[in-house]
Amino acid sequence: MSASTVSSQTPPVPAGRPRRARPVHWRVRFAFLSLLWGFSFLFIKVGTEGFAPFQVTLGRLVFGTAVLAVAMAVKRERLPRGARAWGHLAVAAFFLNALPFSLFAYAELTIPSTLAGICNATSPLWGMALSLVALSEDRPTRLRVAGLGLGFLGVLTVLGAWQGFHGLDAGGTAMALLASLSYPVGWIYVRRTLAGSTESHLSLTGGQLLLATLQLAVVTPLFTSVPDRLSVVPLLAIVALGALGTGVAMLVQYGLVAEVGPTTAQMVTYFIPVIATAAGVAVLGEHLTWSIPVGAAVVLAGAALTQARPKSA
Repeated sequence: MSASTVSSQTPPVPAGRPRRARPVHWRVRFAFLSLLWGFSFLFIKVGTEGFAPFQVTLGRLVFGTAVLAVAMAVKRERLPRGARAWGHLAVAAFFLNALPFSLFAYAELTIPSTLAGICNATSPLWGMALSLVALSEDRPTRLRVAGLGLGFLGVLTVLGAWQGFHGLDAGGTAMALLASLSYPVGWIYVRRTLAGSTESHLSLTGGQLLLATLQLAVVTPLFTSVPDRLSVVPLLAIVALGALGTGVAMLVQYGLVAEVGPTTAQMVTYFIPVIATAAGVAVLGEHLTWSIPVGAAVVLAGAALTQARPKSA
């Protein structure tokens, strides 16, 4: 049904009743979310030019939590209740926020933001491999196993395995891949422990980000010192990374999941490395060899296959 058909069948608004604003189409919000997460790797890179990686992560979490706090206040949502929920959220906060955010920040000290964005695209591959072990309802199929193998072949292509990984910083790349692995570990844990929670998604996410912020607030002073001077551009990058790339992005994501379902919403994963690569090359002037876009395309193809589900009879 076209938009014009929908509008022609919409009943007129009674006189005296305020007309409600039409919600933004989900495809527009999908594209917006892709941009937010794609540019996040650029923001991390710029942020680390003036602040230590842990400080970048702490700032990201502070501003992201602030956005969710405002959203919760507007919707009159409360934080989760019960020690059990907070205990599980603390683990989720570590694997879904504190650890991967910090690893990506440290990784981008030595690798380009384009490579970090492509490493992020391996999350569905790690998730598929882990779910076969941890989730009994996920059964391997030939198509999904083929996608897993294809995806990791793409990773080797991105890293230039045939030339002995020449010119590649092994430590930074390993941290980016570990960050990508951390996400499915966290999601599997959440799926096992909080799937039946009666709390809203907004409430759980707000509590999760708050706990991740507290975790970084404890760690950051132990490993960093106050910067000698305040760098404006890196600070603005951290604000954008937290408020937009974390807080607003999470709100948009949950809205998409509620409207079009998780399968369609998770397709944003395949656009993030494209945008991250374009931003890194166009804005930061990062060098791009042929193996990076070719390998990224193979990674995304493999990741798409791992998400395939057998058709019901």
